[in-house]
Amino acid sequence: MTTADLRHTGPVTSDGRPGGGAAAPASGGARSEAERTLFWRRALAGWDAAFYALLAISAISILTVADTFPPDGGTWAALGGLTLLLLAYVLVGRRGAQAGDVRLTRAYLVVLVVVVSLCSGVSTIGSILLFVGFSQVWFFAASMREGVVASVVLAVASCAAIATAAFAAGEDPTARDLVVLGAQMAVGLIFSLALGVWITRVAERSEERAWLLEQLESAQAQLAASNHASGVLAERERMAQEIHDTLAQGFTSVVMLAQTAQAQLDAGRAEQARDRLDQVERVARENLAEARALVAAFGPAALADATLAEALERLAERFQAETGVRVEVALGDAGAPDRDTEVVLLRAAQEALANVRKHAGARRVLLRLVRDDGVLALEVLDDGQGLAPGTAEGVGLRGMRERVTAGGGTLDVAGEPGRGTRVRLAMPLRDDDGPLGDPGTGTA
Repeated sequence: MTTADLRHTGPVTSDGRPGGGAAAPASGGARSEAERTLFWRRALAGWDAAFYALLAISAISILTVADTFPPDGGTWAALGGLTLLLLAYVLVGRRGAQAGDVRLTRAYLVVLVVVVSLCSGVSTIGSILLFVGFSQVWFFAASMREGVVASVVLAVASCAAIATAAFAAGEDPTARDLVVLGAQMAVGLIFSLALGVWITRVAERSEERAWLLEQLESAQAQLAASNHASGVLAERERMAQEIHDTLAQGFTSVVMLAQTAQAQLDAGRAEQARDRLDQVERVARENLAEARALVAAFGPAALADATLAEALERLAERFQAETGVRVEVALGDAGAPDRDTEVVLLRAAQEALANVRKHAGARRVLLRLVRDDGVLALEVLDDGQGLAPGTAEGVGLRGMRERVTAGGGTLDVAGEPGRGTRVRLAMPLRDDDGPLGDPGTGTA
């Protein structure tokens, strides 16, 4: 039996339960039984070789030291005991270890104790089997208590068998001989118990570490699954916001322009209706470009070939052409903000103008871009009906706030009934080169 094998004797525990350290969960018994069976199956090949080798050495030793030839009855009894132990190992102990059947392994331990004790008594060399007996006790024992009891019983029974055989042979051993015999057997027992307890403690710590590692791996797997699910959900929300900020607003424009064109056709204003239809086509093409951009790079098509200021100017021109609302643009030098900041500002402008279209009833809008004190701020002011007290934020405004907050910026929406609405968001600039001067102070 190797040290590596001894360190894996997981079935032996200090509290008498099979396997599972102090930190093991309530279900550790079933888990440890499986680990015990796995250990038995893994170590059985090595135990086979060791057992057969020790058994052969014992048989040769018994025959070699026999006083008579042919062997006398004691020698034959010892050899018969070895044969019985071999059969018990193959038919009972080994089968129990392979199947994980504790009843079979315990039955084998009983045979082991009886045979080793008898062989120790009937042959002077039979005590060599104590090496086999003590080692196999700790291999087949299902708990520490079982290993201790079996070791003590084996030592006492072997000592009693040797003393009985001496008296039966008429040797009349003295008290000193009996004390020496008991001391020798006690030394062997103490060594066996110390080794078994140490092995058990090591095994328990090993099992506890294995259990903790299993729990850690399980927690890591759960965390990975949770992160994956969170990532999927976040990506869905981001895509939903992108679609709301681009395609949904574009389709709203298409519907409104188509309705206007229909009304103008009904009124006989074919030329004006044609202009509206041209706008429908232009908005539809822009929407198509946005859809392709979403599929290709999830970025605004308006920023693909233009600066932020140019994209905002185009947005303002299109909004004015579609709604008839006058849009004033005051754009300072935005410098070279990073791509994410540009996307946030452009989407915010689109959402703010969409809200003006749907809710404000405004006649005039100011779109202003200000770069100052390390931030790039966008303001959208209108002269519409304003905000009633307690007005809840809609999906678009909530998405705008989430987008701005995620980029490290701030969003402020203010308004009074009848006095218009002001939307201001500020995004921090990276590698700011300083103020750009007065960008203008236009008001709506």
